Amino acid sequence: MTLQAGPGLRLEQDDPTEPLDRQSRGTLAETLRRHLADDILDGRLLPGVRLDEQELAARFGVSRTPVREAFKLLAATGLVQVRPNKGVVVTSITPERLAQMFEVMGEIEAACARFAAQRMTAEERQRLAALHAEAGALARAGDREAYDAMNTRFHSAIYAGAHNDYMQETAQAIRQRLRPFRRAQFRVSGRLSLSWLEHDSVVRAILHGDGEAAYHALRLHVTTVGDASADYVGRSSG
Repeated sequence: MTLQAGPGLRLEQDDPTEPLDRQSRGTLAETLRRHLADDILDGRLLPGVRLDEQELAARFGVSRTPVREAFKLLAATGLVQVRPNKGVVVTSITPERLAQMFEVMGEIEAACARFAAQRMTAEERQRLAALHAEAGALARAGDREAYDAMNTRFHSAIYAGAHNDYMQETAQAIRQRLRPFRRAQFRVSGRLSLSWLEHDSVVRAILHGDGEAAYHALRLHVTTVGDASADYVGRSSG
């Protein structure tokens, strides 16, 4: 099977006078990962398709090194598998498996919210409120890319506010695994504003020091995120 070309076939350079391969390879690999993850979740790259390193390097106008690094990032999320004698192949995640992953994510994030409500310093609470306010402006503007980045910062602030290093590391690891799916939710109509409103319930509970309310609000939020992500992926691949 051959690759189906998605939108935006070449990556934009920050400095047009500087070759892409001289830019930060980590940043470039992450950009490639995002493009390929979007193609997979949008159904442009179907399960079983082999990802050709040379073809992708030509498609995006880069060397093969960042493509290999992007493959590693995709493999960490489970979107692709490295198979002997077959190379890198797009995998298929069942709705049941995705639901299980979000169920675990919901419990971990909810526990972080509970502890954050109990343990955040005054400065951390102010920072969380500020992030939430910035996210609100982005949601109203309909800026999906910027809101997605702010969303990551928002949740990371809650993980850190739990003041439990192991829990924070666990939450970040699971979030990284689910990152492409969480990103997909924002393509669902009206999801930006709903996401912000769900965050609002979490923030209010944390600022009031109500651990139980924070736990339930964030657990409900992640459950809704999982449903929205699964719905989008299902419609894209159907």
